[in-house]
Amino acid sequence: MIKDFIILNCIGKDDKIGLRINESFYIHELNSKINKNDQLVTNILNLVKKYKVNLDNKFSIIVNVGPGSFSSIRTSLSVVKGMKISKNINIYGFKNSDLKQFQLANIELLIGKNLMENKLIKPIYLS
Repeated sequence: MIKDFIILNCIGKDDKIGLRINESFYIHELNSKINKNDQLVTNILNLVKKYKVNLDNKFSIIVNVGPGSFSSIRTSLSVVKGMKISKNINIYGFKNSDLKQFQLANIELLIGKNLMENKLIKPIYLS
């Protein structure tokens, strides 16, 4: 069961990062006026520091695998895989169509219905 997690919804539009820790849920919207791909790691680190998150093997990261922007999806997958390698974090992927709105209730439904994959994450790009 996924309890504490970061969810990345970075597909090129309405990009957001969500953090669930200790039964609380926080949303951080990524600024569209700057290059979001360059700021993704900084934004994740700021959330982790602000809420004093312990990244370990009990923590999970859920990432949107598309469809969406090639560079946005590749960047978010690269960041997530790097965190898995360095901190042994569990990673899961979901399709954009499976999450209607970026709200905790919808994310919990996504988790409960097992719509995520813990295997090899296969991104879906728009062409």
